[in-house]
Amino acid sequence: MKLNQYDDIKQGEKGAWVSIAAYLVLSALKLAAGYWFVSGALVADGFNNLTDIVASAAVLIGLRISQKPPDKDHPYGHFRAETIAALIASFIMATVGIQVLITAVKSLFSPTQHTPNLITAWVALFAAVCMLGVYFYNKKLALRINNQALLAAAKDNLSDALVSIGAAIGIIGAQFGLPWLDPVAAIAVGLIICKTAWDIFYSSTHALTDGFDENELSSLRATIAKTKGVKSIKDIKARVHGSHVLVDVIVQVDPQLTLIESHRISDEIEQRMGRKHNIMSVHVHVEPQELIKHIEMNGLNNH
Repeated sequence: MKLNQYDDIKQGEKGAWVSIAAYLVLSALKLAAGYWFVSGALVADGFNNLTDIVASAAVLIGLRISQKPPDKDHPYGHFRAETIAALIASFIMATVGIQVLITAVKSLFSPTQHTPNLITAWVALFAAVCMLGVYFYNKKLALRINNQALLAAAKDNLSDALVSIGAAIGIIGAQFGLPWLDPVAAIAVGLIICKTAWDIFYSSTHALTDGFDENELSSLRATIAKTKGVKSIKDIKARVHGSHVLVDVIVQVDPQLTLIESHRISDEIEQRMGRKHNIMSVHVHVEPQELIKHIEMNGLNNH
């Protein structure tokens, strides 16, 4: 693991802190205004931001733990701490989302429905603008340092901005004699929270069980296949390790090459994977192509 990647992880902490600060201020503002001016949609949005504080804190804790160097028990480092933290956050988000749904449904079928003050719509729109700013900041930072955890957090920032816009629409609709729109907007917010929790849960468990995107694996294979000296690829595997990817590949080369020349091909593969895909951990095994064919032919003849 190269030192600059640890520096990149430290840079990613800035994005997590920006998200936490924004969510602390906005959740307090939304919950206070929502309860004071009786807006279920804004209260639900406030609880949504509370779950986001947990998610952002999980990202921050994961980034901190992942900076620990490899040791005897963790020869590959501690990068999966990010994924475990995200998994824990998904359970917390799902719990809050279900609670928001229960409260909103009760409000929808309540015999007395209140029309929220229009001020709550302005609060929701103000929050949406703030979260769009946080989204653009985190997205730019995540792409610059190639940090998947922070990029996921940025996508969550965008969904939060859209949730606030939806809450504002429900509140404004209630001003026109449709008070049921406010609890309906709250239900929509609850569903979005649960959907976000499911997405984080799925991606986390997929990574922890060594699942890997087929299209991305094909892209990695294509890069290696274009490396000078590589005749064919016998096998390639990849797995997600926190915000990083570990690659194991078996390439076949000309059997007449010297050990030094074969080693040069391995180095070139590692450099190309680093430049094009920002993958710094690549294990390359080199085999002579003709020897493989010879063994396979002998196996067929024996049968």
